[in-house]
Amino acid sequence: MSRSLGLLIPLFAVGLLSLSLFIFWVLKSDQINLAVGANRFAECRTSNAFGGSNIGGEFELVNQAGQVVTDKDIFKEPTILYFGYTFCPDICPLDVYRNSEAVELLEAKKISATPVFVSIDPERDTPEVIDDFVKYHHPKMIGLTGSKDQVKHISKAYKTYYKAQQSNDDLYLVDHSTLTYLILPEYGFVEFFRRDKSAEEIANITACFVRNS
Repeated sequence: MSRSLGLLIPLFAVGLLSLSLFIFWVLKSDQINLAVGANRFAECRTSNAFGGSNIGGEFELVNQAGQVVTDKDIFKEPTILYFGYTFCPDICPLDVYRNSEAVELLEAKKISATPVFVSIDPERDTPEVIDDFVKYHHPKMIGLTGSKDQVKHISKAYKTYYKAQQSNDDLYLVDHSTLTYLILPEYGFVEFFRRDKSAEEIANITACFVRNS
């Protein structure tokens, strides 16, 4: 073995050890950060959701006034987010009403929150239709629609499901998931609520997240 090769082997070993220690430090730091995030809201969680997961993200849609908006325009305070469509005969109106009631209960707790309705039926839910819908449910509610691609993008970001039923006219129904999402501006998605959660439960859980944020 040459002298130069004999010197290179220890140097290579030292470099490999340093790289391994660096990778371990990075992974350990991430684990600590995740633990801190989990512990911050541990007392508030009622689902198996984990804030900071890959649910959510950037999007661009159209609001009820016909304006192009992004996630940064919408999520300026605690937000209760729901995906549905205005022609929905039963589930959507009940869920949207419940979410609006939760916002009112939060207001009584001195917590300002925004209810947001995202249409998964952009062909029928124009900004004008969305405007009438959200005005009926809550004065602060933001209604969002957009192109098929824009709606598909946000649906994919929030892991929602929707599919229009086959029909020969415009009276078709749309199958869709019915989760409600809690978004905090500083943290993004932090929790989801199933249909069995009452307005009081949503308000109390949201208040817990806000207090701990």
